[in-house]
Amino acid sequence: MSDPRRAFCERFGLEHPVIQAPMIGPKPALAAEVSAAGGLGSIACAAMSPDGIRAEVAALRARTGRPFNLNFFAHRRAAPDPEREAAWAARLAPAYRALGIDPAAVTPGPERAPFDAGMAEAVTALRPPVVSFHFGLPEPELLAAVRAAGCRILGCATTVAEARWLAERGVDAIIAQGLEAGGHRGLFLSEDIAGQVGTLALVPQVVDAVDLPVIAAGGIADARGSAAAFALGAAAVQVGTAYLACEAAGLSAVHARALAEAGDADTALTTVFTGRPARGLRNRAMREFGPIAPDAPAFPRAAVALQPLRVAAEARGSGDFTPLWAGQGAPLAKVRDAAALTRALAGGADRLR
Repeated sequence: MSDPRRAFCERFGLEHPVIQAPMIGPKPALAAEVSAAGGLGSIACAAMSPDGIRAEVAALRARTGRPFNLNFFAHRRAAPDPEREAAWAARLAPAYRALGIDPAAVTPGPERAPFDAGMAEAVTALRPPVVSFHFGLPEPELLAAVRAAGCRILGCATTVAEARWLAERGVDAIIAQGLEAGGHRGLFLSEDIAGQVGTLALVPQVVDAVDLPVIAAGGIADARGSAAAFALGAAAVQVGTAYLACEAAGLSAVHARALAEAGDADTALTTVFTGRPARGLRNRAMREFGPIAPDAPAFPRAAVALQPLRVAAEARGSGDFTPLWAGQGAPLAKVRDAAALTRALAGGADRLR
């Protein structure tokens, strides 16, 4: 019987069937260290301009010539809703006053942007070995441009239906994201988070449903977790939170402190920070405005009003209004060296022998 892990590594040019999850925040050094160690380092591009993406890729390629992944969001832009956004701003007003912020002086920053022609042009020029998408896939012509550039394409599924949808559109492998995972849910066929599935239940069902390599994501932080995923038929694992604890991630002081103190019940799904459900460590913003806030503006516009609170609080050493993304495996995030963590996760295969 063929080993899906070996086949995956051969197809993607890797030494280890381990992917560092793309996360907004970590420095390029993290992706470079993971790739140099034989895994697949990833750069989150949704909050970058095409020029920013080029700079990040240049920094990574200066450190290693091994394969890497660029990740993009494939959501549809929400139409502005001035009434809803005004109501959201009014709800945050007491926190603004407490931190001495003048709402009239706030200027909106860049939003998380969907994959567009400008990003496709950057990908075509850069030709990254792997490109992954969250929230479905971009328009067919944009996806075709990525494929024509010779990139392997990964899609994220939170249900079997999403996995089949991605397979029908020709992705090279599917990331099966379980409920335990930190950051944004990749859901795109439904907005019902009540139907989300845990990693151990989702992975074997996706393996049975599609004839593609399946990458397990969610709750995996050490060799025990990767061994479980491999036993269920996963060809690779994607890990985020455990890599955040590594020195190369360059995590902010407030996020690093919260992660180090995390307990098993300290994360929750929230829509407060961006308008879409994402898992993070509980803090003041989640307690006071959510964690699920039906009145929050549509993704990603909820973040506009939260950003000034985040900046002001962090200047005081507080993570009260910071999206402290982390998965349920946060207490297991103990390894500080990214290369060592990559090798340890790959070692999960040895537990099956």
